[in-house]
Amino acid sequence: MTRTLKVAAMQAAFGEDIDANIAKVSALAREAAKQGAQVILPPELFEGPYFCVAQEERWFANAKPVGEHKAVLAMQKLAKELKVALPTSFFERDGPAYYNSLAMIGADGALMGVYRKSHIPDGPGYQEKYYFRPGDTGFKVWDVFGAKIGVGICWDQWFPEAARAMALQGAEVLFYPTAIGSEPHDPSLDTREPWRRAMQGHAVSNIAPVVASNRIGTEATGQSYYGSAFIANHRGDLVKELGRTEEGVIVHAFELDALATHRAAWGFFRDRRTEFYR
Repeated sequence: MTRTLKVAAMQAAFGEDIDANIAKVSALAREAAKQGAQVILPPELFEGPYFCVAQEERWFANAKPVGEHKAVLAMQKLAKELKVALPTSFFERDGPAYYNSLAMIGADGALMGVYRKSHIPDGPGYQEKYYFRPGDTGFKVWDVFGAKIGVGICWDQWFPEAARAMALQGAEVLFYPTAIGSEPHDPSLDTREPWRRAMQGHAVSNIAPVVASNRIGTEATGQSYYGSAFIANHRGDLVKELGRTEEGVIVHAFELDALATHRAAWGFFRDRRTEFYR
């Protein structure tokens, strides 16, 4: 029997009302589930606006432990109802430490584990080092629906080492929840294409499909997000994509055994020379 995994990415605009944001993500997840999606990817930190554009103490009050976070608890309930896996980005507090984290929620609604963002950016409009410690979990891979998936978070998506680390653990599909858009220091700079190409390169180099979500719209901070969520196949080709401004979901199915054959045939993992990579 051929192993198939049907994946979905979504994009939407978010405000400060966490209940409204959860309701929006839930509606989009239901739409994806109706189309047969098994793993559904919401955007990064969908619980509210992307607050890392500036350094403001008030945002720390929104961080919660994984077992108490409203967005995580809501997605656990939804995953169980829809029988889907929901990689859920959230602002995590663990004692005195704060992380940009992802709760991997299985199709039974159970928490499979937490991944903490490894690479933390610090630049105009993306001042995450003020809010988050670098993740201490290492990269993780989870078994869902008979497949192994890896999930990085936004800035992780630019690093080929992150994708390869997950692939070496057996990841067959890579997922990246994202919040990315305008560059405040240079209004003429549009990073959409490099953002896509970096992940398309991960797909090619690891013979693994890539799923990327994003947010849209201009938030109260003045920062705009360019959407353009996509699903790329193992060749890096965009098989599904959304535009810059539309809310919605995209869904696509992959035959994992065929991908495993391609992965073996290309020899990328066979021919690695780790003794030269230090």
